[in-house]
Amino acid sequence: MKRSRTPRNKALALTLLASALLAFGQASAKEVTDVDIVNDAKTTGDVVSFGMGTQGQRYSPLNKVNTKTVKDLVPVWSFSFGGEKQRGQESQPLIYDGKMYVTASYSRIFALDVATGKKLWKYEHRLPDGIMPCCDVINRGAALYGDLVIFGTLDAQLVALNKDTGKVVWKEKVDDYAAGYSMTAAPLIVKGMVVTGVSGGEFGVVGRLEARDAKTGKLLWSRPTVEGHMGYRYENGTKVENGISGTLNATWSGDMWKTGGASTWNGATYDPDTNLIFVGTGNPAPWNSHLRPGDNLFSSSTLAIDPDSGKIVWHYQNTPHDGWDFDGVNEFVSFDYKGKDGKVVKAGGKADRNGFFYVNDRTNGKLLNAFPFVHDLNWAKGIDLKTGRPIYNDENRPGDPAAGSDGSKGKVVFSAPSFLGGKNQQQIAYSQQTGLFYVPANEWGMDIWNEPVSYKKGAAYLGAGFTIKALHDDYIGAMRAVDPVTGKIVWENKNYAPLWGGALATGGGLVFYGTPEGYLKALDAKSGKELWKFQAGTGIVAPPVTWEQNGEQFVAVVTGWGGAVPLWGGDVAKRVNFLEQGGSVWVFKLHKS
Repeated sequence: MKRSRTPRNKALALTLLASALLAFGQASAKEVTDVDIVNDAKTTGDVVSFGMGTQGQRYSPLNKVNTKTVKDLVPVWSFSFGGEKQRGQESQPLIYDGKMYVTASYSRIFALDVATGKKLWKYEHRLPDGIMPCCDVINRGAALYGDLVIFGTLDAQLVALNKDTGKVVWKEKVDDYAAGYSMTAAPLIVKGMVVTGVSGGEFGVVGRLEARDAKTGKLLWSRPTVEGHMGYRYENGTKVENGISGTLNATWSGDMWKTGGASTWNGATYDPDTNLIFVGTGNPAPWNSHLRPGDNLFSSSTLAIDPDSGKIVWHYQNTPHDGWDFDGVNEFVSFDYKGKDGKVVKAGGKADRNGFFYVNDRTNGKLLNAFPFVHDLNWAKGIDLKTGRPIYNDENRPGDPAAGSDGSKGKVVFSAPSFLGGKNQQQIAYSQQTGLFYVPANEWGMDIWNEPVSYKKGAAYLGAGFTIKALHDDYIGAMRAVDPVTGKIVWENKNYAPLWGGALATGGGLVFYGTPEGYLKALDAKSGKELWKFQAGTGIVAPPVTWEQNGEQFVAVVTGWGGAVPLWGGDVAKRVNFLEQGGSVWVFKLHKS
Protein backbone atom coordinates (compact mmCIF):
# COMPACT_ATOMS: atom_id res chain seq x y z
CA MET A 1 0.00 0.00 0.00
CA LYS A 2 1.29 3.46 -0.88
CA ARG A 3 1.92 5.58 2.19
CA SER A 4 0.93 9.22 2.15
CA ARG A 5 3.45 11.88 3.14
CA THR A 6 2.83 13.30 6.59
CA PRO A 7 2.58 17.06 7.23
CA ARG A 8 5.90 16.77 9.04
CA ASN A 9 7.56 15.33 5.95
CA LYS A 10 6.00 18.07 3.83
CA ALA A 11 7.40 20.72 6.14
CA LEU A 12 10.82 19.12 6.00
CA ALA A 13 10.70 18.99 2.20
CA LEU A 14 9.66 22.63 1.97
CA THR A 15 12.46 23.60 4.35
CA LEU A 16 15.02 21.73 2.27
CA LEU A 17 13.67 23.29 -0.93
CA ALA A 18 13.81 26.79 0.55
CA SER A 19 17.36 26.18 1.74
CA ALA A 20 18.38 24.96 -1.71
CA LEU A 21 16.81 27.98 -3.39
CA LEU A 22 18.49 30.33 -0.91
CA ALA A 23 21.85 28.67 -1.48
CA PHE A 24 21.35 28.91 -5.25
CA GLY A 25 20.42 32.59 -4.95
CA GLN A 26 23.48 33.30 -2.86
CA ALA A 27 25.75 31.40 -5.21
CA SER A 28 24.31 33.08 -8.28
CA ALA A 29 24.49 36.64 -6.90
CA LYS A 30 27.30 38.53 -8.61
CA GLU A 31 30.04 39.84 -6.36
CA VAL A 32 32.45 42.69 -7.00
CA THR A 33 36.04 41.44 -7.12
CA ASP A 34 39.44 43.09 -6.85
CA VAL A 35 39.84 42.48 -10.59
CA ASP A 36 36.55 44.32 -11.26
CA ILE A 37 37.80 47.31 -9.29
CA VAL A 38 41.28 47.46 -10.85
CA ASN A 39 39.74 47.20 -14.34
CA ASP A 40 36.90 49.65 -13.68
CA ALA A 41 38.26 52.31 -16.03
CA LYS A 42 38.43 49.78 -18.88
CA THR A 43 35.08 48.04 -18.43
CA THR A 44 32.21 50.09 -19.79
CA GLY A 45 29.25 48.06 -18.49
CA ASP A 46 29.54 49.19 -14.89
CA VAL A 47 30.94 51.83 -12.52
CA VAL A 48 32.29 50.14 -9.40
CA SER A 49 34.57 52.81 -7.95
CA PHE A 50 34.58 56.51 -7.15
CA GLY A 51 36.46 58.21 -9.98
CA MET A 52 35.31 55.62 -12.56
CA GLY A 53 38.56 53.81 -11.89
CA THR A 54 40.89 53.86 -8.88
CA GLN A 55 43.31 56.19 -10.69
CA GLY A 56 40.59 58.85 -10.71
CA GLN A 57 40.73 59.88 -14.39
CA ARG A 58 36.93 60.02 -14.79
CA TYR A 59 37.32 59.04 -18.42
CA SER A 60 35.20 56.58 -20.37
CA PRO A 61 36.07 55.30 -23.86
CA LEU A 62 32.35 55.11 -24.71
CA ASN A 63 31.54 57.10 -27.85
CA LYS A 64 27.95 56.44 -28.89
CA VAL A 65 27.08 59.73 -27.22
CA ASN A 66 29.43 62.01 -29.11
CA THR A 67 29.79 65.52 -30.53
CA LYS A 68 27.28 64.71 -33.29
CA THR A 69 24.71 62.66 -31.34
CA VAL A 70 24.67 64.40 -27.96
CA LYS A 71 21.93 66.73 -29.20
CA ASP A 72 19.60 63.71 -28.99
CA LEU A 73 20.32 62.98 -25.31
CA VAL A 74 17.06 62.78 -23.32
CA PRO A 75 16.01 61.79 -19.79
CA VAL A 76 15.16 58.13 -19.16
CA TRP A 77 14.11 58.39 -15.52
CA SER A 78 14.59 60.45 -12.39
CA PHE A 79 14.43 59.36 -8.77
CA SER A 80 13.85 61.72 -5.84
CA PHE A 81 15.62 61.15 -2.53
CA GLY A 82 12.47 62.50 -0.93
CA GLY A 83 11.76 63.83 2.53
CA GLU A 84 12.86 67.13 3.98
CA LYS A 85 16.51 66.10 4.14
CA GLN A 86 17.80 67.94 1.11
CA ARG A 87 20.81 70.27 1.34
CA GLY A 88 23.84 69.51 -0.86
CA GLN A 89 23.98 66.30 -2.91
CA GLU A 90 27.59 65.57 -3.95
CA SER A 91 27.33 61.82 -4.55
CA GLN A 92 28.71 59.82 -7.48
CA PRO A 93 26.50 56.82 -8.34
CA LEU A 94 27.87 53.29 -8.65
CA ILE A 95 26.37 50.87 -11.20
CA TYR A 96 26.70 47.08 -11.03
CA ASP A 97 24.61 44.05 -12.00
CA GLY A 98 21.54 46.04 -12.95
CA LYS A 99 21.53 48.20 -9.82
CA MET A 100 22.56 51.74 -8.97
CA TYR A 101 23.90 52.60 -5.52
CA VAL A 102 23.76 56.27 -4.61
CA THR A 103 24.26 58.08 -1.32
CA ALA A 104 22.44 61.24 -0.28
CA SER A 105 22.62 63.98 2.34
CA TYR A 106 22.27 63.09 6.03
CA SER A 107 24.03 59.71 5.58
CA ARG A 108 21.44 57.93 3.43
CA ILE A 109 21.99 55.36 0.69
CA PHE A 110 19.61 54.00 -1.96
CA ALA A 111 19.68 50.96 -4.23
CA LEU A 112 17.76 51.53 -7.48
CA ASP A 113 16.87 49.42 -10.49
CA VAL A 114 19.17 50.95 -13.09
CA ALA A 115 16.72 50.32 -15.94
CA THR A 116 13.65 51.88 -14.37
CA GLY A 117 14.72 53.95 -11.36
CA LYS A 118 12.55 51.83 -9.05
CA LYS A 119 13.71 51.91 -5.42
CA LEU A 120 14.91 48.48 -4.29
CA TRP A 121 15.91 49.43 -0.76
CA LYS A 122 16.98 52.41 1.37
CA TYR A 123 19.20 52.66 4.43
CA GLU A 124 19.00 55.79 6.56
CA HIS A 125 21.72 56.05 9.18
CA ARG A 126 20.51 57.25 12.57
CA LEU A 127 22.50 60.38 13.31
CA PRO A 128 22.92 61.70 16.85
CA ASP A 129 22.25 65.28 17.87
CA GLY A 130 25.37 67.41 17.85
CA ILE A 131 27.12 66.27 14.69
CA MET A 132 29.51 68.97 13.46
CA PRO A 133 30.13 68.67 9.73
CA CYS A 134 32.16 71.63 8.52
CA CYS A 135 30.63 72.18 5.12
CA ASP A 136 27.10 70.82 4.76
CA VAL A 137 25.63 67.39 5.49
CA ILE A 138 26.84 65.85 2.23
CA ASN A 139 28.14 62.42 1.25
CA ARG A 140 30.22 61.82 -1.90
CA GLY A 141 29.55 58.16 -2.48
CA ALA A 142 30.00 54.52 -1.55
CA ALA A 143 32.30 51.62 -2.39
CA LEU A 144 31.42 48.13 -3.64
CA TYR A 145 33.23 44.93 -2.68
CA GLY A 146 32.05 41.33 -2.67
CA ASP A 147 28.37 41.41 -1.75
CA LEU A 148 28.78 44.66 0.22
CA VAL A 149 28.20 48.35 -0.35
CA ILE A 150 30.16 50.48 2.13
CA PHE A 151 29.92 54.18 3.02
CA GLY A 152 30.93 56.65 5.72
CA THR A 153 28.59 58.69 7.90
CA LEU A 154 28.48 62.18 9.38
CA ASP A 155 28.97 60.79 12.89
CA ALA A 156 32.27 59.18 11.80
CA GLN A 157 31.12 55.61 11.34
CA LEU A 158 31.71 53.18 8.50
CA VAL A 159 28.71 51.05 7.51
CA ALA A 160 28.72 47.94 5.29
CA LEU A 161 25.39 46.74 3.89
CA ASN A 162 24.46 43.70 1.86
CA LYS A 163 24.19 45.22 -1.61
CA ASP A 164 21.17 43.11 -2.53
CA THR A 165 19.09 43.50 0.64
CA GLY A 166 20.32 46.68 2.35
CA LYS A 167 20.82 44.82 5.63
CA VAL A 168 23.70 45.92 7.86
CA VAL A 169 26.56 43.39 7.77
CA TRP A 170 29.07 45.31 9.86
CA LYS A 171 29.44 48.78 11.36
CA GLU A 172 32.58 50.38 12.80
CA LYS A 173 33.07 53.60 14.76
CA VAL A 174 35.97 55.50 13.22
CA ASP A 175 36.23 58.28 15.79
CA ASP A 176 34.38 60.63 18.15
CA TYR A 177 31.95 62.95 16.38
CA ALA A 178 31.86 65.11 19.54
CA ALA A 179 35.52 65.95 18.92
CA GLY A 180 34.65 67.17 15.41
CA TYR A 181 35.31 64.02 13.41
CA SER A 182 33.03 63.12 10.49
CA MET A 183 33.22 61.25 7.19
CA THR A 184 32.09 62.61 3.83
CA ALA A 185 34.34 60.97 1.21
CA ALA A 186 33.66 57.84 -0.79
CA PRO A 187 35.77 54.90 0.45
CA LEU A 188 38.45 53.34 -1.76
CA ILE A 189 38.88 49.58 -2.20
CA VAL A 190 42.46 48.31 -2.54
CA LYS A 191 43.35 44.60 -2.43
CA GLY A 192 40.33 43.63 -0.39
CA MET A 193 40.79 46.56 2.00
CA VAL A 194 38.44 49.50 2.43
CA VAL A 195 40.58 52.65 2.71
CA THR A 196 39.07 55.74 4.32
CA GLY A 197 40.04 59.14 5.65
CA VAL A 198 38.47 61.54 8.13
CA SER A 199 36.93 65.00 7.99
CA GLY A 200 37.08 67.72 10.64
CA GLY A 201 40.18 69.88 10.11
CA GLU A 202 38.31 72.99 11.29
CA PHE A 203 37.95 71.36 14.73
CA GLY A 204 41.59 70.49 15.34
CA VAL A 205 41.26 66.77 14.63
CA VAL A 206 44.27 64.71 13.59
CA GLY A 207 44.04 63.55 9.97
CA ARG A 208 44.76 59.96 9.04
CA LEU A 209 44.22 57.28 6.45
CA GLU A 210 43.09 53.82 7.54
CA ALA A 211 42.65 50.41 5.94
CA ARG A 212 40.15 47.80 7.09
CA ASP A 213 39.28 44.32 5.94
CA ALA A 214 36.42 45.14 3.58
CA LYS A 215 34.47 42.00 4.46
CA THR A 216 34.69 42.31 8.24
CA GLY A 217 35.54 45.95 9.04
CA LYS A 218 38.53 44.96 11.17
CA LEU A 219 41.24 47.62 11.25
CA LEU A 220 44.48 46.59 9.49
CA TRP A 221 46.55 49.78 9.67
CA SER A 222 46.25 53.46 10.52
CA ARG A 223 48.54 56.20 9.19
CA PRO A 224 48.37 59.69 10.78
CA THR A 225 48.91 62.59 8.39
CA VAL A 226 50.28 65.02 10.98
CA GLU A 227 53.99 64.77 11.68
CA GLY A 228 54.80 63.41 15.14
CA HIS A 229 51.95 60.92 15.51
CA MET A 230 52.56 57.16 15.60
CA GLY A 231 51.15 54.86 12.98
CA TYR A 232 49.78 51.42 13.86
CA ARG A 233 49.04 48.11 12.25
CA TYR A 234 47.06 45.23 13.67
CA GLU A 235 48.33 41.66 13.68
CA ASN A 236 45.91 38.98 14.86
CA GLY A 237 44.02 41.63 16.78
CA THR A 238 47.15 43.03 18.45
CA LYS A 239 48.05 46.69 17.99
CA VAL A 240 51.66 47.12 16.81
CA GLU A 241 53.48 50.43 16.31
CA ASN A 242 54.16 51.06 12.65
CA GLY A 243 56.55 54.01 12.74
CA ILE A 244 56.08 57.69 13.54
CA SER A 245 54.86 59.98 10.77
CA GLY A 246 57.84 62.23 10.01
CA THR A 247 59.97 63.49 12.88
CA LEU A 248 58.52 64.90 16.08
CA ASN A 249 58.75 68.73 16.19
CA ALA A 250 60.76 68.91 12.95
CA THR A 251 58.18 71.18 11.28
CA TRP A 252 55.79 71.86 14.18
CA SER A 253 56.64 73.87 17.28
CA GLY A 254 55.74 72.79 20.80
CA ASP A 255 52.54 70.78 21.11
CA MET A 256 50.72 72.24 18.10
CA TRP A 257 51.07 68.94 16.23
CA LYS A 258 48.74 67.26 18.72
CA THR A 259 45.72 69.05 17.21
CA GLY A 260 47.27 69.69 13.80
CA GLY A 261 44.39 69.09 11.39
CA ALA A 262 45.53 67.79 7.96
CA SER A 263 42.28 65.87 7.57
CA THR A 264 41.87 63.52 4.60
CA TRP A 265 38.32 64.57 3.86
CA ASN A 266 38.20 64.16 0.08
CA GLY A 267 39.26 60.51 -0.19
CA ALA A 268 42.10 58.84 -2.06
CA THR A 269 43.12 57.29 -5.37
CA TYR A 270 45.12 54.12 -6.05
CA ASP A 271 47.54 53.31 -8.85
CA PRO A 272 48.11 49.56 -9.40
CA ASP A 273 51.15 50.28 -11.63
CA THR A 274 53.13 51.65 -8.69
CA ASN A 275 51.08 49.97 -5.94
CA LEU A 276 50.61 53.30 -4.19
CA ILE A 277 47.65 55.03 -2.58
CA PHE A 278 47.61 58.80 -3.11
CA VAL A 279 45.81 60.98 -0.61
CA GLY A 280 45.60 64.75 -0.24
CA THR A 281 45.68 66.33 3.20
CA GLY A 282 43.82 69.38 4.45
CA ASN A 283 44.78 72.59 6.19
CA PRO A 284 46.90 72.68 9.32
CA ALA A 285 45.04 73.74 12.44
CA PRO A 286 44.48 76.46 13.41
CA TRP A 287 44.25 78.69 10.34
CA ASN A 288 46.30 81.33 12.18
CA SER A 289 49.75 80.37 10.84
CA HIS A 290 51.62 82.60 13.31
CA LEU A 291 50.77 80.15 16.11
CA ARG A 292 52.55 77.24 14.37
CA PRO A 293 55.92 78.25 12.83
CA GLY A 294 57.36 75.81 10.30
CA ASP A 295 56.17 73.87 7.25
CA ASN A 296 53.68 71.85 9.34
CA LEU A 297 54.04 68.49 7.62
CA PHE A 298 52.06 66.64 6.38
CA SER A 299 49.31 69.24 6.01
CA SER A 300 48.28 70.68 2.62
CA SER A 301 50.19 67.91 0.88
CA THR A 302 50.02 64.88 -1.37
CA LEU A 303 51.09 61.63 0.30
CA ALA A 304 51.94 58.33 -1.37
CA ILE A 305 51.22 55.43 0.97
CA ASP A 306 52.15 51.75 0.64
CA PRO A 307 48.84 49.84 0.91
CA ASP A 308 50.57 46.75 2.25
CA SER A 309 52.21 48.44 5.23
CA GLY A 310 50.50 51.82 5.66
CA LYS A 311 53.85 53.64 5.50
CA ILE A 312 54.44 56.96 3.73
CA VAL A 313 56.60 56.30 0.65
CA TRP A 314 56.89 59.93 -0.46
CA HIS A 315 55.28 63.28 0.17
CA TYR A 316 55.00 66.59 -1.64
CA GLN A 317 53.78 69.66 0.21
CA ASN A 318 51.77 71.94 -2.06
CA THR A 319 51.40 74.78 0.47
CA PRO A 320 54.06 74.69 3.22
CA HIS A 321 53.01 76.65 6.32
CA ASP A 322 49.51 77.18 4.91
CA GLY A 323 47.99 80.42 6.17
CA TRP A 324 44.97 80.67 3.85
CA ASP A 325 43.12 77.36 4.40
CA PHE A 326 44.19 76.18 0.96
CA ASP A 327 44.18 72.53 2.02
CA GLY A 328 45.70 70.02 -0.36
CA VAL A 329 42.97 67.39 -0.40
CA ASN A 330 42.30 67.67 -4.12
CA GLU A 331 42.54 64.35 -5.93
CA PHE A 332 45.86 63.14 -7.40
CA VAL A 333 45.04 61.64 -10.81
CA SER A 334 47.45 59.12 -12.33
CA PHE A 335 48.33 59.55 -16.01
CA ASP A 336 51.25 59.12 -18.41
CA TYR A 337 53.09 62.42 -18.84
CA LYS A 338 55.05 63.01 -22.03
CA GLY A 339 57.38 65.85 -21.26
CA LYS A 340 58.90 68.34 -23.66
CA ASP A 341 61.88 66.00 -24.02
CA GLY A 342 59.58 63.26 -25.34
CA LYS A 343 60.15 60.99 -22.36
CA VAL A 344 57.04 59.35 -20.87
CA VAL A 345 56.85 59.43 -17.07
CA LYS A 346 54.38 57.76 -14.72
CA ALA A 347 52.90 60.93 -13.29
CA GLY A 348 49.97 62.38 -11.42
CA GLY A 349 48.09 65.63 -11.87
CA LYS A 350 46.50 67.74 -9.16
CA ALA A 351 44.56 71.00 -9.40
CA ASP A 352 45.18 72.35 -5.92
CA ARG A 353 42.94 74.70 -3.97
CA ASN A 354 45.83 77.18 -3.90
CA GLY A 355 45.32 77.84 -7.63
CA PHE A 356 48.32 75.93 -9.01
CA PHE A 357 48.18 72.75 -11.10
CA TYR A 358 50.92 70.29 -10.15
CA VAL A 359 52.43 67.39 -12.08
CA ASN A 360 54.49 64.98 -9.97
CA ASP A 361 56.34 61.79 -10.79
CA ARG A 362 54.06 59.32 -9.07
CA THR A 363 56.88 56.88 -8.32
CA ASN A 364 58.88 59.30 -6.16
CA GLY A 365 56.98 62.61 -5.86
CA LYS A 366 59.47 64.66 -7.90
CA LEU A 367 57.87 67.84 -9.22
CA LEU A 368 57.73 67.82 -13.02
CA ASN A 369 55.61 70.91 -13.68
CA ALA A 370 53.53 73.50 -11.84
CA PHE A 371 51.53 76.42 -13.20
CA PRO A 372 48.43 78.49 -12.34
CA PHE A 373 45.06 77.29 -13.60
CA VAL A 374 43.32 80.44 -12.34
CA HIS A 375 43.92 83.96 -13.63
CA ASP A 376 43.77 85.75 -10.27
CA LEU A 377 46.41 84.49 -7.83
CA ASN A 378 48.41 86.72 -5.51
CA TRP A 379 49.56 84.71 -2.46
CA ALA A 380 52.60 83.45 -4.40
CA LYS A 381 54.57 84.61 -7.43
CA GLY A 382 54.93 81.05 -8.69
CA ILE A 383 56.38 77.63 -7.86
CA ASP A 384 60.14 77.09 -7.95
CA LEU A 385 60.47 73.96 -10.09
CA LYS A 386 63.91 73.18 -8.62
CA THR A 387 62.95 73.31 -4.96
CA GLY A 388 59.25 72.58 -5.44
CA ARG A 389 58.38 75.36 -3.03
CA PRO A 390 56.10 78.38 -3.53
CA ILE A 391 57.67 81.78 -4.10
CA TYR A 392 55.60 83.60 -1.49
CA ASN A 393 54.26 87.13 -1.62
CA ASP A 394 54.97 87.75 2.07
CA GLU A 395 52.75 90.83 2.18
CA ASN A 396 49.77 88.63 1.31
CA ARG A 397 49.99 86.46 4.42
CA PRO A 398 47.36 87.47 7.04
CA GLY A 399 49.00 89.45 9.84
CA ASP A 400 49.90 88.28 13.33
CA PRO A 401 47.34 89.46 15.93
CA ALA A 402 50.10 89.64 18.52
CA ALA A 403 51.73 92.40 16.49
CA GLY A 404 48.63 94.62 16.72
CA SER A 405 47.90 97.31 19.25
CA ASP A 406 45.44 95.24 21.29
CA GLY A 407 46.24 91.72 20.04
CA SER A 408 42.67 91.05 18.90
CA LYS A 409 43.11 91.11 15.13
CA GLY A 410 45.98 90.90 12.70
CA LYS A 411 46.44 92.91 9.51
CA VAL A 412 43.72 92.27 6.94
CA VAL A 413 44.98 91.19 3.51
CA PHE A 414 43.22 90.50 0.24
CA SER A 415 44.15 87.09 -1.09
CA ALA A 416 43.27 85.22 -4.28
CA PRO A 417 42.06 82.61 -4.65
CA SER A 418 39.73 82.52 -1.66
CA PHE A 419 39.96 79.68 0.84
CA LEU A 420 37.25 77.84 -1.11
CA GLY A 421 39.96 77.46 -3.70
CA GLY A 422 40.72 77.63 -7.36
CA LYS A 423 39.20 74.14 -7.18
CA ASN A 424 37.58 72.49 -4.19
CA GLN A 425 35.88 69.09 -3.91
CA GLN A 426 34.61 69.18 -7.50
CA GLN A 427 36.52 66.49 -9.37
CA ILE A 428 38.70 66.99 -12.44
CA ALA A 429 38.73 64.63 -15.44
CA TYR A 430 41.58 63.54 -17.71
CA SER A 431 40.92 62.57 -21.33
CA GLN A 432 43.09 59.85 -22.82
CA GLN A 433 41.83 61.13 -26.16
CA THR A 434 42.97 64.75 -25.92
CA GLY A 435 45.66 64.53 -23.24
CA LEU A 436 43.99 67.44 -21.43
CA PHE A 437 42.69 67.84 -17.90
CA TYR A 438 39.25 69.37 -17.44
CA VAL A 439 39.12 71.52 -14.33
CA PRO A 440 35.97 73.09 -12.81
CA ALA A 441 37.75 76.25 -11.64
CA ASN A 442 36.62 79.33 -9.68
CA GLU A 443 37.89 82.90 -9.68
CA TRP A 444 37.32 84.60 -6.35
CA GLY A 445 39.26 86.25 -3.56
CA MET A 446 38.88 87.07 0.12
CA ASP A 447 39.64 89.57 2.81
CA ILE A 448 41.25 87.47 5.52
CA TRP A 449 42.69 88.24 8.95
CA ASN A 450 43.99 86.28 11.92
CA GLU A 451 42.65 86.25 15.45
CA PRO A 452 43.81 84.67 18.74
CA VAL A 453 42.50 81.15 19.33
CA SER A 454 43.10 78.16 21.59
CA TYR A 455 42.05 74.55 21.19
CA LYS A 456 38.89 73.28 22.83
CA LYS A 457 37.53 69.83 22.04
CA GLY A 458 34.59 70.01 19.68
CA ALA A 459 34.85 73.77 19.07
CA ALA A 460 35.81 75.51 15.84
CA TYR A 461 39.58 75.97 15.74
CA LEU A 462 40.21 78.67 13.14
CA GLY A 463 41.81 81.79 14.55
CA ALA A 464 40.80 83.68 11.41
CA GLY A 465 38.01 85.75 9.90
CA PHE A 466 37.22 86.23 6.24
CA THR A 467 34.87 87.62 3.63
CA ILE A 468 34.76 85.98 0.21
CA LYS A 469 34.40 88.30 -2.79
CA ALA A 470 33.66 87.86 -6.47
CA LEU A 471 36.37 89.21 -8.77
CA HIS A 472 34.35 89.59 -11.97
CA ASP A 473 30.85 90.81 -12.70
CA ASP A 474 30.11 88.21 -15.35
CA TYR A 475 31.48 84.96 -13.88
CA ILE A 476 33.05 83.10 -10.98
CA GLY A 477 33.16 79.55 -12.31
CA ALA A 478 34.93 78.40 -15.48
CA MET A 479 35.28 74.92 -16.93
CA ARG A 480 38.86 74.89 -18.21
CA ALA A 481 40.84 72.55 -20.43
CA VAL A 482 44.42 72.49 -19.13
CA ASP A 483 47.49 71.12 -20.92
CA PRO A 484 49.73 69.50 -18.26
CA VAL A 485 52.83 69.76 -20.48
CA THR A 486 52.66 73.36 -21.68
CA GLY A 487 50.81 74.71 -18.65
CA LYS A 488 48.37 76.52 -20.92
CA ILE A 489 44.64 76.94 -20.51
CA VAL A 490 43.49 75.65 -23.91
CA TRP A 491 39.92 76.89 -23.57
CA GLU A 492 37.41 77.94 -20.94
CA ASN A 493 33.64 78.07 -20.62
CA LYS A 494 32.58 80.68 -18.04
CA ASN A 495 29.73 80.38 -15.54
CA TYR A 496 28.08 83.15 -13.52
CA ALA A 497 27.91 81.17 -10.26
CA PRO A 498 30.77 79.11 -8.80
CA LEU A 499 31.26 75.61 -10.21
CA TRP A 500 30.97 72.95 -7.51
CA GLY A 501 30.32 69.73 -9.48
CA GLY A 502 32.84 67.35 -11.03
CA ALA A 503 33.72 66.61 -14.65
CA LEU A 504 33.45 63.56 -16.93
CA ALA A 505 35.42 63.09 -20.16
CA THR A 506 34.44 60.54 -22.81
CA GLY A 507 35.72 58.89 -25.97
CA GLY A 508 32.90 60.65 -27.77
CA GLY A 509 34.91 63.86 -27.55
CA LEU A 510 32.76 65.31 -24.79
CA VAL A 511 33.11 66.85 -21.33
CA PHE A 512 30.07 66.68 -19.05
CA TYR A 513 29.59 68.78 -15.91
CA GLY A 514 26.85 70.50 -13.93
CA THR A 515 26.25 74.06 -12.75
CA PRO A 516 24.60 75.55 -9.64
CA GLU A 517 21.97 77.05 -11.93
CA GLY A 518 20.80 73.47 -12.56
CA TYR A 519 22.23 72.70 -15.98
CA LEU A 520 23.94 69.46 -16.92
CA LYS A 521 26.13 70.46 -19.87
CA ALA A 522 28.12 68.71 -22.58
CA LEU A 523 31.01 70.57 -24.22
CA ASP A 524 33.26 69.68 -27.13
CA ALA A 525 36.42 68.41 -25.42
CA LYS A 526 38.69 69.99 -28.03
CA SER A 527 37.10 73.42 -28.38
CA GLY A 528 34.94 73.96 -25.29
CA LYS A 529 31.90 74.70 -27.44
CA GLU A 530 28.62 73.98 -25.66
CA LEU A 531 26.74 71.26 -27.54
CA TRP A 532 23.91 70.27 -25.15
CA LYS A 533 22.37 71.16 -21.81
CA PHE A 534 19.50 70.01 -19.63
CA GLN A 535 17.79 71.88 -16.77
CA ALA A 536 17.45 69.57 -13.76
CA GLY A 537 15.49 72.00 -11.59
CA THR A 538 18.09 72.37 -8.84
CA GLY A 539 21.83 72.99 -8.69
CA ILE A 540 24.35 70.28 -9.57
CA VAL A 541 27.33 69.85 -7.22
CA ALA A 542 28.15 66.21 -8.08
CA PRO A 543 30.16 64.43 -10.82
CA PRO A 544 28.42 62.71 -13.78
CA VAL A 545 29.11 59.09 -14.77
CA THR A 546 28.51 57.05 -17.90
CA TRP A 547 28.15 53.33 -18.72
CA GLU A 548 26.81 50.98 -21.37
CA GLN A 549 23.87 48.60 -21.05
CA ASN A 550 22.20 46.50 -23.74
CA GLY A 551 24.16 48.31 -26.42
CA GLU A 552 23.12 51.80 -25.28
CA GLN A 553 25.21 54.47 -23.53
CA PHE A 554 23.77 56.10 -20.42
CA VAL A 555 24.78 59.23 -18.48
CA ALA A 556 23.75 59.89 -14.88
CA VAL A 557 24.20 62.70 -12.39
CA VAL A 558 22.97 63.47 -8.88
CA THR A 559 21.30 66.86 -8.46
CA GLY A 560 20.67 68.99 -5.37
CA TRP A 561 22.02 72.45 -4.58
CA GLY A 562 24.11 72.94 -1.45
CA GLY A 563 27.64 72.27 -0.23
CA ALA A 564 30.06 74.83 1.15
CA VAL A 565 29.32 77.83 -1.09
CA PRO A 566 25.97 78.96 0.41
CA LEU A 567 27.32 78.30 3.94
CA TRP A 568 30.69 80.05 3.68
CA GLY A 569 30.21 82.18 0.59
CA GLY A 570 30.19 85.71 2.01
CA ASP A 571 29.37 88.21 -0.72
CA VAL A 572 29.44 85.35 -3.22
CA ALA A 573 26.42 83.75 -1.54
CA LYS A 574 24.32 86.65 -2.90
CA ARG A 575 24.81 85.22 -6.37
CA VAL A 576 23.27 81.89 -5.44
CA ASN A 577 20.71 82.66 -2.72
CA PHE A 578 17.87 82.35 -5.25
CA LEU A 579 18.72 78.73 -6.03
CA GLU A 580 16.41 75.99 -4.75
CA GLN A 581 17.47 72.83 -2.95
CA GLY A 582 16.54 69.37 -4.16
CA GLY A 583 17.69 65.79 -4.17
CA SER A 584 17.43 63.46 -7.18
CA VAL A 585 19.39 61.31 -9.58
CA TRP A 586 18.80 61.73 -13.33
CA VAL A 587 19.61 59.17 -16.04
CA PHE A 588 19.88 59.97 -19.78
CA LYS A 589 20.33 58.13 -23.07
CA LEU A 590 20.05 58.89 -26.77
CA HIS A 591 16.53 59.25 -28.15
CA LYS A 592 15.61 56.62 -30.71
CA SER A 593 13.82 58.22 -33.64
